[in-house]
Amino acid sequence: MQKNIKRIGVLTSGGDAPGMNAALRAVVRACKFYDIKSIGIRQGYEGLINNDMIELGPRSVKNIINQGGTILKTARSQEFRTPEGRAKAYKHLTENNIDALVVIGGDGSFTGANIFHKEYGVPFIGVPGTIDNDIFGTDFTIGYDTALNTVVEAVDKLRDTATSHDRVFFVEVMGRDAGFIALNSGIASGAQDILIPEQRDSVENLCKSLERSAESGKKSSIVIIAEGESLGGVYEIAKQVKEIHQEYDIRVTVLGHIQRGGSPTCHDRVLASRFGIAAVEGLLEGKTNLMAGIRSSKIVFTPIEEAIKKHNEIDTELIKVANILAI
Repeated sequence: MQKNIKRIGVLTSGGDAPGMNAALRAVVRACKFYDIKSIGIRQGYEGLINNDMIELGPRSVKNIINQGGTILKTARSQEFRTPEGRAKAYKHLTENNIDALVVIGGDGSFTGANIFHKEYGVPFIGVPGTIDNDIFGTDFTIGYDTALNTVVEAVDKLRDTATSHDRVFFVEVMGRDAGFIALNSGIASGAQDILIPEQRDSVENLCKSLERSAESGKKSSIVIIAEGESLGGVYEIAKQVKEIHQEYDIRVTVLGHIQRGGSPTCHDRVLASRFGIAAVEGLLEGKTNLMAGIRSSKIVFTPIEEAIKKHNEIDTELIKVANILAI
């Protein structure tokens, strides 16, 4: 155990994800278990710059494992991107006698921590918290499972009205650079077609898919579209399909930030708890500049630069599954 680590700072940064509070709770209670202090840093890196910190104990994080969002708040700090901002952050870090950091967030948050570590040598471990599930080095990220379930529940409800009115629903889900949410929620909700950034899609092929379903007797269809789909936004895609098939009664739904909120699922609560404890234990073992992740149900650590530069790839078998089920 690293005897020089007596106070660990923890922050949540970037986009919020269900389960961040569960990870925070695990960090705080692991610190207590190992008899060290935990310091909560509010508003992500802004809290370091503005010296907005609070000591946390086991009772400080009671009743939050079931809450979405983050009680520490989160922000994307422009000032932390500057050398001057990071100098302020380091000054306040040392004034508060913080020896190491646990950074809960995505690749942007990890990039900031990596630069901070290189400039000032601050030990840190990242905990992947993002609904997109696109961070390399882990099978799952905190919030992904909850977001998937939110999408599936919403699409199930949309299917009721689509079936009642014989409509085609185009549903946009989050995924600016990755199609994990779209692909898996599309399979789970029985979508006719799924458009993701990782594939070369076309309006022509989409129309052929809808035509096949109509010829087989299908009266309504659901099309799931990731927001980063190369064909353009969901409204533009729907417009182009409507120009080809005037007979389709088309509706568009953008699920938006509803996917970020809500009580985390059991899977996300357990995952976040494991990550939070692993981060504290990793720091106490002398690990730094790493991200805690999970592979084949086992905790692993990945160099932060790999986690930032690489991305999880879509499983091509799932694409095949989606295509077979769309008959």
